[in-house]
Amino acid sequence: MAKPKPKPTVPQKLIIASGTDALTMDTHFALDAPTFTILDHMVESLLELTPKGEIVPRLAEKWEVSSDATEFTLKLRKGINFHDGTPFNAEAVKVTFDRLLDPKVAIRYRFLVAPISTVTVVDDYTVKMKTKAPFAALVSNLTHQATGIQSPASLKASWDKAVAKPVGTGSFMFKEWVPGNKFVMARNDNYWGKKPLLEEVTWRVIPDEASRVVALETGEVQVAVRIPPFDIPRLKADKNLVVLSAASVRTIYLGFNALKEPFQDKRVRQAINYAVNKEAIVKHVLGGVGRVSDAAVSPGIFGYAPIKTYEYNIEKAKALLAEAGFPKGFETTLHPAVGRYYMDASVCTAVAADLLKVGIKADIKMMEWGTYLPSILREKDQVEHKIYMLGWGCVTGDADYGLYTLFHSGEWPKKGMNASFYKNEKLDQLLDAARSTANPEERKKLYKEALTLINEEAPWLFLHSEVQMVGTRANVKGIIVHPTERVIAKEAWIE
Repeated sequence: MAKPKPKPTVPQKLIIASGTDALTMDTHFALDAPTFTILDHMVESLLELTPKGEIVPRLAEKWEVSSDATEFTLKLRKGINFHDGTPFNAEAVKVTFDRLLDPKVAIRYRFLVAPISTVTVVDDYTVKMKTKAPFAALVSNLTHQATGIQSPASLKASWDKAVAKPVGTGSFMFKEWVPGNKFVMARNDNYWGKKPLLEEVTWRVIPDEASRVVALETGEVQVAVRIPPFDIPRLKADKNLVVLSAASVRTIYLGFNALKEPFQDKRVRQAINYAVNKEAIVKHVLGGVGRVSDAAVSPGIFGYAPIKTYEYNIEKAKALLAEAGFPKGFETTLHPAVGRYYMDASVCTAVAADLLKVGIKADIKMMEWGTYLPSILREKDQVEHKIYMLGWGCVTGDADYGLYTLFHSGEWPKKGMNASFYKNEKLDQLLDAARSTANPEERKKLYKEALTLINEEAPWLFLHSEVQMVGTRANVKGIIVHPTERVIAKEAWIE
């Protein structure tokens, strides 16, 4: 990365065009990457995952793990204050984790820390966490933004409901949020680490892909996320623009509601996997910007193992449908969100066209992201969806995060994120064993067995892993496109 000029001579106010808005101001209640991306600039976790997949210090300067992975000791940085002036210390960390672990507080990401039995303040800058059984994934999980440390004063005033504004230790501070329009953050001049050069960062909500590109080309915004693939050659040829890319740990899938007909039947789920030409979607819809999934988590994740994929086979799909009692297919609905994933509307249109070839008529019902996500994460008797589109980024780098809350039967909404309402006792046992085993090689074996079973059971239509494409004005420097789907502006500047 090029080094910034010591004193930029142009106004340091950056505007980023995002496809969706933040859903909350509370990092403990957040559910999605766009929200976590914004809050990550203001609220910091104890540890951090680098773009290369390395776990490094953040608010904790070092950590130790017992040989049996049941005791975790964290040494905290000194001399840090929250944005409201409250000191950052071990007691502040304990307050955050007391909230995360409180069963009376409706936090969906509790699974990240649920095995913790005690959090003890050893001294002002030392915290000790203990688990009843080995929990090797905890160190990775402490990099997750959902475990971000918020001001204890702020949390105590809003314990069981979302805080009105984020009060963290980060390099930027909350300034303004106009839901559905923009989010504005201002530089924290008292930041403990490297001081930002940007004075202000605004996240503009522009759901339409083409409109984001136009805003970038005209200079209305200086950064735009999820650039459509067929615009990329033109943007790269423009000397005023730069296109950044990064392979993502996000897996895109269509989930089946296993409680609704006909998706209780594994043969129907398998048939749909055979009916959809995933290679063609990556090539023609994504413009080659993606990778067909060969497992429920992406390469580079601890526990990933390639599993034999469902090849495109219309005849096999028809045979399975006939065997399941649907020789002429059936009608169903497909619920995607607009502007959330790379070419999401076009991907769903291609899927529906393929399904029609085997007699399945899928009515596509697009929804706005802020309405969509809560609607598919309702309790089982309240949901309407039959097929839904989601992407899951394994942002901790460990398959525990990529599998446990999505497939374990104890993680059905509203508790967790298993929006397929899928249940398999054997899989539950494998996932429980993998998260309570200290030996890395044994964990890998358990995850491979789990991935094989998931592939066989097909609770999802496995689609692809994304490659992030982000456009910037040429005078914007220092933007980081992280594999966890975060666009990071903490060290950016404008020439």
